[in-house]
Amino acid sequence: MRIVIQRAKRGKVLVNNEVVGAIEKGFVLLVGVTHDDEEKDVEYLADKIVNLRIFEDEEGKMNLSLLDVNGSILSISQFTLYGDARKGRRPNFMNAAKPDKAKQCYERLNQLLREKGAHVETGLFGEMMEVDFINDGPVTIILES
Repeated sequence: MRIVIQRAKRGKVLVNNEVVGAIEKGFVLLVGVTHDDEEKDVEYLADKIVNLRIFEDEEGKMNLSLLDVNGSILSISQFTLYGDARKGRRPNFMNAAKPDKAKQCYERLNQLLREKGAHVETGLFGEMMEVDFINDGPVTIILES
């Protein structure tokens, strides 16, 4: 799995001009799944996400996790994270998992994040979405399993 984490002041996702998920302070996650991802990959990343210390403490140092600041997550599936543009001018997406597997891993990730205490809002899997958010910092981290 490949996840882009963006620390956000707020965010929302729209499908057909309708808000389907929105958060205040927290993370916007762009989640990509590849063919060989397994439960252990999902578990590893869920734990890493909720405990990643990228929020400032009272001294301005990145020492606090999402759980420490009572932040929320806006989770967006994004197969294009596995786009390969090394050859030609149009990326191929052969490394992205097929939709059934990707959806299963994506939904499991969101379930585990909730079980670990995070409030999670989502987009709609497989739909065209508009993601609108304010990156705080900016802070952007890329995680891979």
